[in-house]
Amino acid sequence: MTPAYTLYGAEISYYTGKVRAYLRWKGLPFTEVPATAEVYREIIVPRVGFPVIPVVLTPDGQTLQDSTDILESLEARHGQPFVLPDTPRQRLAALLLELYGDEWLLLPAMHYRWHHNRAWAQREFGALSLPHGTAAEQEAAGERLARPFAQAAVLLGAEPSMHAAIERSYEALLAELDAHLAVHPYLLGTRPSFGDFGLFGPLYAHQYRDPASGALMRRLAPNVVRWVERMNLPDAPLAGDFLPADAVPDSLVPVLQRMAREQLPVLVDTARVLNDWLREHEGEPIPRALGKHRYALNGQIGERIVRPYSLWMLQRVQRARQALQGEDRQRADTWLDSIGARSLIDFPSLPPLVREGLSVALARA
Repeated sequence: MTPAYTLYGAEISYYTGKVRAYLRWKGLPFTEVPATAEVYREIIVPRVGFPVIPVVLTPDGQTLQDSTDILESLEARHGQPFVLPDTPRQRLAALLLELYGDEWLLLPAMHYRWHHNRAWAQREFGALSLPHGTAAEQEAAGERLARPFAQAAVLLGAEPSMHAAIERSYEALLAELDAHLAVHPYLLGTRPSFGDFGLFGPLYAHQYRDPASGALMRRLAPNVVRWVERMNLPDAPLAGDFLPADAVPDSLVPVLQRMAREQLPVLVDTARVLNDWLREHEGEPIPRALGKHRYALNGQIGERIVRPYSLWMLQRVQRARQALQGEDRQRADTWLDSIGARSLIDFPSLPPLVREGLSVALARA
């Protein structure tokens, strides 16, 4: 029997949901330990160096952090069936949608939580942090813990002038996903992919569980609700296949086009800002944020922080494309062009990046 993993996380956590769903689908035994204040103090910070979830402790004592790194490490350890397709277009689609879920859907997720579900979320944070505390202690802890997250929602672009645009975009995304999931159980067939797990993080932890957001999802997107429940409690772990012949369903194209239209221009501008910063700060650590830049959504213009971390995720997509040769590269580029992702082909040149905790750094030669 495979020894059990330990997952330090929380039901309310965006990225814990992604990792928990993967562990369940992969059939890996694990024990989940809620990330209380005591667990942060005595386990997570000593092992990782800073307070963050999810964290996975492997049976051999290794500590894994960052949801993408966790999934990639467990894929390497446990082998087939893999959740990353091995054919060109499907692999790119899965990685693009993981990038979209991990890095862009933060915007609607944080907006809905902190502008429509704040009182509920504060109670959840308080109960998680101090499970044995009094109601007053939990309330105080919840208010304290919620404050930086609520501020982050605005920094990510959910300033008041953008609320309506964010909600129109999110509701349109729900409609597009609902139409696709009426036909296919997962994004690329009958097996979940990295893309499914990337989208699941925000769509479960923030949008399905938070009460106002959950009511909206149930009203507008019943097929998305069923997909969320299927991802959270898979009825057939390790089963299913990706569609044959490297097919990306037509029903998924609107979602990919939305990602290309909304997120890729922000990534292009993030690369521009980072390149400018690197020329002026040679040898200095890259900050978590590089000021602010403008972004467009549903005809509205807002401001958000410039997050170099998202470029580390983007470079995973770029490496997958660059690994293709000959006709495979040509077919993949034709497909990228067809979904409006030409900017991924012509993306500004960047030095290789590596993840260092919650930040990125230049890869060492």
